[in-house]
Amino acid sequence: MISGFAVEQTRQLVENQNALQNAITGLTAQLVKLQTEAAETQRLGFVAAREAQAETAAILRRDLAGGIGEINTNFEKLRTGIVEAQAAAQQKLASELNTTRDLMEAKLKEMREGNDARLAEIQKSVNEQLAEAVEKKMTESFARVIDQFAALQKAMGDVQAVTTQIGDIKRLFGNVKTRGGWGETQVRSMLDDILPPNSYQQNVKLVEGSADAVEFCVVMPSSGETQVLLPIDSKFPTEDFERLQAAWEAADPVAEAQARRGLEVAIRTQSKKIAEKYINPPRTTEFAVLYLPTEGLYAEVARIPGLIDGIGRDHRIVVLGPTLLPAMLRTIQLGHVTLALSKNAESVKDLLGATKAEIGKMDALFASLAKQVGTVGTTIGRVQQRTRVIASKLRSVDALPGEEATALLGLSDGTIEGDED
Repeated sequence: MISGFAVEQTRQLVENQNALQNAITGLTAQLVKLQTEAAETQRLGFVAAREAQAETAAILRRDLAGGIGEINTNFEKLRTGIVEAQAAAQQKLASELNTTRDLMEAKLKEMREGNDARLAEIQKSVNEQLAEAVEKKMTESFARVIDQFAALQKAMGDVQAVTTQIGDIKRLFGNVKTRGGWGETQVRSMLDDILPPNSYQQNVKLVEGSADAVEFCVVMPSSGETQVLLPIDSKFPTEDFERLQAAWEAADPVAEAQARRGLEVAIRTQSKKIAEKYINPPRTTEFAVLYLPTEGLYAEVARIPGLIDGIGRDHRIVVLGPTLLPAMLRTIQLGHVTLALSKNAESVKDLLGATKAEIGKMDALFASLAKQVGTVGTTIGRVQQRTRVIASKLRSVDALPGEEATALLGLSDGTIEGDED
């Protein structure tokens, strides 16, 4: 509204200026006309023209002064009006601004109060949810702590039990004889579980004139009358193994290398003794077995470069652990089973040969019987036919001599003839 009023006042001012400019332009034109007339008058008569010119100039000066004064008056009025209008507009604008400010303050106050109430409600809700979540989390954490504490107590009990067992094991392994007995127990259990009965022997002296007896000897599968034995001896170099483990746990490479060399020397020494005491072909195999009772010990021995191959080449000793020994025993067991099947196959072949020979006799007897008993001829013919079918199936089997077949089947010609009569 204020800007519109200012534009209107400015427009009027411009119009007044244009009117003043037009008036000045008109006066200028009249002055030019007077000058022209003055020149003409000068030509006609200088004096008359001079007077007329002076009079005209005076009139023009009065008119010009009056026009300028009127313009100044109008301009002053216009300026005064603009100033008053601006003052009124400013006052009105200030009033409207005050009103707007009051409305804004009231609105802001209302919004602040609403936000405060909403924030208080949100804070209350968040506090409640947070308290509930914290309480739930603390309850769950406390329950987990209780469970973990119970598990820890159980684990501590297990650790104590294991510690006791380890102490027992250390006491067990502290005695050389006891350590050997533990390895022997393992080997005996494997032999009993895997091999058929009477397939191994204990505490056998393999070298004539020697008092050294090997712990176990496995009877190797053989079709001959002479038994070939496989010596198995259990060894457990605990001291060297424990020194190696202690050096490894202490991260001491120098001590570990020394302990590993000590273990290698112990294994080579035991292998040499086993070879000298127990390998005695042809009573024994060309090699013997050195059994290590734990996988950890076997793994450390296997990690020593060239040790297992070296003692196998130099002393003909095969080093086996708790996993490999059962595999070898199962191979030997399969050999025993195969040998038993082979022997049974010979017996079955002999039995089938005897059966074939007796079937030939039966066919002749049935033919004789068919001639004598006409009433049962048809039935006997069928029996003959079935007998011939059986004989054809046994064609690939060699028939035994008559007496041998009769004796094997527990039959006799006299018995059959007596029955026939």
